[in-house]
Amino acid sequence: MKTAWEKRSIGELEEAVHRHNILYFVKHKPEIPDKEFDRLVETLKKKKPDSPVLAEIGSDISQIGKTVKHSTQMLSLDKCYNEEDLKRWADKFEGDVLVTPKIDGCAVALRYGAKGELTLAATRGSGVEGEIITPNAKYVKEIPQKIGLKNGEVRGEIYMPLSVFKKFEETFANPRNLAAGAIKQKDPKKTGEYRLSFFAYDLLNANCKTEEEKRRFLKKEGFSLVDGKRIKKSEMQRVFEEYYEKQNTRDYETDGVVYKANSVIEQNDLGATAHHPRYAIAYKFQGDSGQTILRDIIWSVSRTGTITPVGMVDPVELSGASVKRVSLHNYGLAKKMGITIPAKVLMVRRGGVIPNIEKVIEGKGKPLQAPKKCPSCGAPVELVDDFLYCTNPKKCAVSKIGELDHFVKVIGIDGFGRKHLEQLYESGLVKDSADFYTLKVEELLPLERMGETLTQKLVANIESRKKLPLDTFLQALGIPELGKHVAKILGGFGNLDKIRKLNQEELAKIHTIGEKTAGMIVEGLKEKRPLMDALLKHVKMEPPKGVGRLLKGPLAGKSFLFTGSLVAMERPKAQELVESKGGTAASGISKNLDYLVVGGGGGAGSKLNKAKQLQQDGAKVRILSENEFIKMLE
Repeated sequence: MKTAWEKRSIGELEEAVHRHNILYFVKHKPEIPDKEFDRLVETLKKKKPDSPVLAEIGSDISQIGKTVKHSTQMLSLDKCYNEEDLKRWADKFEGDVLVTPKIDGCAVALRYGAKGELTLAATRGSGVEGEIITPNAKYVKEIPQKIGLKNGEVRGEIYMPLSVFKKFEETFANPRNLAAGAIKQKDPKKTGEYRLSFFAYDLLNANCKTEEEKRRFLKKEGFSLVDGKRIKKSEMQRVFEEYYEKQNTRDYETDGVVYKANSVIEQNDLGATAHHPRYAIAYKFQGDSGQTILRDIIWSVSRTGTITPVGMVDPVELSGASVKRVSLHNYGLAKKMGITIPAKVLMVRRGGVIPNIEKVIEGKGKPLQAPKKCPSCGAPVELVDDFLYCTNPKKCAVSKIGELDHFVKVIGIDGFGRKHLEQLYESGLVKDSADFYTLKVEELLPLERMGETLTQKLVANIESRKKLPLDTFLQALGIPELGKHVAKILGGFGNLDKIRKLNQEELAKIHTIGEKTAGMIVEGLKEKRPLMDALLKHVKMEPPKGVGRLLKGPLAGKSFLFTGSLVAMERPKAQELVESKGGTAASGISKNLDYLVVGGGGGAGSKLNKAKQLQQDGAKVRILSENEFIKMLE
């Protein structure tokens, strides 16, 4: 049985997500529960994973009052709902993890000036800019008015303790919405009447090397910290379960657990997307649960050749929907859970949306066995760690059809459903994406359900997509980590040949990409070279907006990193000026950096020391004062 959201069209889902974002963040009058909103978002993700609405950060900026641009963007957190996705996230970096409960409050940024005094408080807002609430924040007792760090910034959550909310619960829906309204009272003194509290969770411009070091400094300066500790990766699931059990014992609302890479160096390597940092993730608490019987396993093949077990269960009602199928994520995890056929299992809809087997209550049948051959193409199966792979994905039907489906969706060739793509592949007419451009009406007509009108329309649709923006072309290749955000950044080079020649070090210097992501993209571009050559026989690149921004200008090809406090302008403005003149704002210091700009307000710290060490080691990095940088711009 489909849920109400699953019956909606993509357009209706996008409109609903946008509308409920406004109701929740702007008007503070949500009409549906959080779990229902999560269910809506996950449904849209399934139907259109690249929908621009999914990248929107809910804005809590009202139209009344002044706004301010954040020193660095305040991003949302990526989410997961199972242990396997959490492990996959953690595999991308080295070292321990800092773990804390996820507070359901209002994110704010606090700036402290040259004498350590509180000079600005602002809501997260759009993530790029937020509403100024400085007078109100001074009435939140747990926000220190002065700290020992000059020109620093603290980020955290303003929230209303549950013990305080008790006297308001008959009038207001939840403490989060009440806190959001209280912090923006026109009379700041009224904010103090609501007895709001504050938890600090991040520290900027303090040159800390780890999350633990940040917490020690924050605690020393008088900030309240949410419960947290450093753990090994092997402890992540145990700690999640521990926090889950304690969620109703705290004096504040939580809806999950936040994990961060403890090392700041690892964080810089990972970078961020346009929506969330790659070094942090929120593991959300579960929705409704129920017991059922697992009857059978079928094996699903993805477009990358990964073979995943899918469980067929007796229908069970979860979060208002009848569930009959459930992904078991990977073979290794299913074996560790003790899956048998049949088995009595506990089912949960993660976040009220994604069906998941939590545990085997009673194993009644034969232990799960991996297939020896790919269920799609019959090639031998390979087990790498916990994952099963088809050893011949380039010729595997299901994997190839997945690639074709990704291509037509990204570039916008309408009319090709999954059944059409299966026919085209099985008939030999389309073996890779470039073959779409050689299709003729007479070749399509003999296929099942292909009338003359439809075939002419399909060929016309293909013809209309022979001119593609460079970023769309790159995203359509299906390279891991080369999604919409990275494709847009690379599209700024304006030239595919230059992109194909980029090495890992050059790519890693670009702000928000990170070294590990850069490595995966460079390898992916090498692997897709034959496909790109084939496509370029039919497709022409359209120059994207801002073409040449990274190729032209007096700072073309040069990378800049800023440290310390700038006097003449804020750091984001300096980064914008660099990029407007063809340069690149780097995310971290490395041997490939061209310039380190030292702000005139002091506080340069470890970046300056590292740059000097790199110079001694023969690196090309040049250290500029802020005045020298301004003269260079002129």
